[in-house]
Amino acid sequence: MIDLKKYNLEGVDKQLGNTFWSPVDVAYINDWVLRAAAVKGEIVIEIEGGKPINLKKDEGVVIPAGVRHKPRAAERAVVLLLEPKSLNTKGENR
Repeated sequence: MIDLKKYNLEGVDKQLGNTFWSPVDVAYINDWVLRAAAVKGEIVIEIEGGKPINLKKDEGVVIPAGVRHKPRAAERAVVLLLEPKSLNTKGENR
């Protein structure tokens, strides 16, 4: 029998609290991890060499591997990130 583990996103949200950009690992998928992080509000993703991407509630985007980017927001929001386990999601300017 397969033992499948459910996760509760409300519980993850509570675990994040009001600490911004301190990702929490939610689930592991082979060499990948689903992480959640709190940011502030409508998200703007600044792309090196490109135009910023504005994400509103219920919108998402896939950033290609190797593209340098920086998310920012004015008010609290929670994002889900699917990343290789080895990736440092804390960024250079924490």
